[in-house]
Amino acid sequence: MKSVDVHQHLLSEPLIAELARRRRPPALVRRDDGWTFRVAGEPDSFLVSAATDAERRGAELREEETDLALVALSSALGIETLPGEESEPLLAAHHLGLGSLPPRFAGWGAVQLEAPDPADVDAAIRRGCVGISLPATALAEPAALESAGPLLARLEHHDAPLFVHPGPVAESQLPAQVASQPLWWPALTDYVAQMQAAWFAFLDAGRRAHPRLRVLFAMLAGGAPLQLERYASRGGGEIPDPDPLVFYDTSSYGPRMVAATVAAVGEAQVVYGSDRPVVGPAAPSLGDLERALRRTNPHRLLAGETEGDPR
Repeated sequence: MKSVDVHQHLLSEPLIAELARRRRPPALVRRDDGWTFRVAGEPDSFLVSAATDAERRGAELREEETDLALVALSSALGIETLPGEESEPLLAAHHLGLGSLPPRFAGWGAVQLEAPDPADVDAAIRRGCVGISLPATALAEPAALESAGPLLARLEHHDAPLFVHPGPVAESQLPAQVASQPLWWPALTDYVAQMQAAWFAFLDAGRRAHPRLRVLFAMLAGGAPLQLERYASRGGGEIPDPDPLVFYDTSSYGPRMVAATVAAVGEAQVVYGSDRPVVGPAAPSLGDLERALRRTNPHRLLAGETEGDPR
């Protein structure tokens, strides 16, 4: 059974070229040994050239004995939510890059959300994508989740999973205020809130509408399952049993948060996701959970079974 990292990012040459052409966020600006990332609502960040080297990343996977890494478009860039004429070339570049990845990689497809088209899901699955990623902002309330319903229904049809990733940050501040924030600010505030909202929206309405859909939430859904006592006390109803088709990746978290989430949802629902290169290559020590989080559980997420090749 393969060892899987369900959550990585790797900008391909076609996507870098498209982002470098842009003058508005999301955009890349060339610097010595890397790029400046410009993303709406966030401080500029630096991306080193090594982080875009697929061969080097593949060698690192071999050293770590990771058999398969799943590459996603970072929904925090806001590409899916751009007007269609802007998003389409970027999405096409993302999928072109996925098709040229070396061994040990597979990918999550991505779709434009200005006019959601289930045929885009079909196309991504035909290309070999394991499923589709969507920004949490597109699922952050029951009404939004209903709008995305045709996409989710098509994933169900293909028996392919959904990956919910933090979406773009709302531009609610002046550029000077954004620039003065610490780089970690959006990740600890907006991203967490988005993931919690998407998780509760799916709890409230998503599972009823899509009873067979397997869903992966990045970053342990921002700790949403740990809020269930508050959910019950504020009129949400009884605390539900863990959903066997909802999974949580460990990206950005360590043993304490992983253990708390396992206690809330069960060992079988947590999977390993590194979020590389956003988070460094050092993986948290998972101890006795190592095999389940890296092997058994990813196979259930991707294939709906405990044995066999997840691809």
